[in-house]
Amino acid sequence: MFECFFPKYIYIRSSFAVIKLTCASMGLKMELDRLSSLPDDVTEKILERLPLKEAVRTSVLSRKWRYKSEMLQTLLFHNNCVSTQSHPTYSFANIVDHVLLLHKGPIHRFELSFNGKLATRDIDRWIFHLSRNPVVEQMILDNFEGDIYNIPSCLFSFQDIVYLELYRCLLNPPSTFKGFGSLKSLDLWSVTLAQHVFDNLIGCSPVLEILKLQRCDGFTNLKIDAPKLWFIYIIGAFEDFNLVGSSNLVDASFDLQVIVDQRGNCTSFGNLLKFFDHQLPHIRRLTIKRNFLKYLSIGALPEKLPKPCQYLNFLSLDMSFDNPDEISTVLCLLRGSPALKEPKILVDPEKDHAAVGEVGSCLYDNYNCAYTQLRFVEITKISGVKAQLDFIESLLLSSPVLERMTVQPASVDGFLKLVKDLLLFKRAEIMVLDP
Repeated sequence: MFECFFPKYIYIRSSFAVIKLTCASMGLKMELDRLSSLPDDVTEKILERLPLKEAVRTSVLSRKWRYKSEMLQTLLFHNNCVSTQSHPTYSFANIVDHVLLLHKGPIHRFELSFNGKLATRDIDRWIFHLSRNPVVEQMILDNFEGDIYNIPSCLFSFQDIVYLELYRCLLNPPSTFKGFGSLKSLDLWSVTLAQHVFDNLIGCSPVLEILKLQRCDGFTNLKIDAPKLWFIYIIGAFEDFNLVGSSNLVDASFDLQVIVDQRGNCTSFGNLLKFFDHQLPHIRRLTIKRNFLKYLSIGALPEKLPKPCQYLNFLSLDMSFDNPDEISTVLCLLRGSPALKEPKILVDPEKDHAAVGEVGSCLYDNYNCAYTQLRFVEITKISGVKAQLDFIESLLLSSPVLERMTVQPASVDGFLKLVKDLLLFKRAEIMVLDP
């Protein structure tokens, strides 16, 4: 069915060269001989780097290449599988059906990412086909349009899965499901799953290393117990959040809103202490968005972390200056990160209307501290209110080895006044960027 794709000139693109074959030229035989003599592992790598449509076209190169594409272990079904010049009956579903029907041998990676509406019965049929020989190690299902796709129970029999990525799906495994024993990377985006399903999925994945959760729903308690986890990325809103046994975490990003009631505003044991106490001893990269910073600032705030983040060398923060507790939290993180040299701070200018006296106390305490590690500081989207200027001045006065501070205003309004205010600090390290 792919005869409509066959052009006069066929290009094989690899990372090293572009081989141009002309079917009507005398040099074709010589080129084909060279191609036919390539080792099987080399031709396999060439085909894996080609779009599936182009890989199928290579079947006309020689008798040896005729069935190569039917033994591919990596099948990536994207929009480029459908040619604008194809016969109208050759739909995306037809192409997937045709490739799977003719395919021989194992499939280690299956990716379905089509910017269009796919029928549930079609996806069910493809996954069932894969389940008859479930050696798939990487599974990607991106359901961009249509209804939320209900993952069929046969997918949960894929015990060799190492990488699983799902978009706009419903996870409801059978009661006999005991997790994916080989799963190392889990990426769920707009996926619905019940609380017990999430707990079982994480708890029964003993070698899980990478976890990405983006706007998932159906569960409210985000308790993660993954001893081998080293990367985590979370976007969403939950009622409770706790990292358990994640001492190997190295890279973390939290765009997380934790919903707390009045009882959560404790004074004897704050969320900052709760989060950093014995949870992130090896963290190297940390990104904290505004909602999660607001959560960390609830409760008692220490002058310094109970245990410093000895290895943290990258810190990105979203903050505003309308809450002195958030400012104190940021300063506490800076003080507790002796290896940190280049923090990045993104300001929310729409909420920065703090009065002068509201933040003065926490900044005054900061003047007695020394940030001997800070060399480059980047602050973006500032509006120039006094609280922000006081914060900048406190960092300048408390950072003896600072080489450069980069400041970017939120808009052109008040730009000249901001420059004049910063010049009063008489520090040559300040660089003001054009908004």
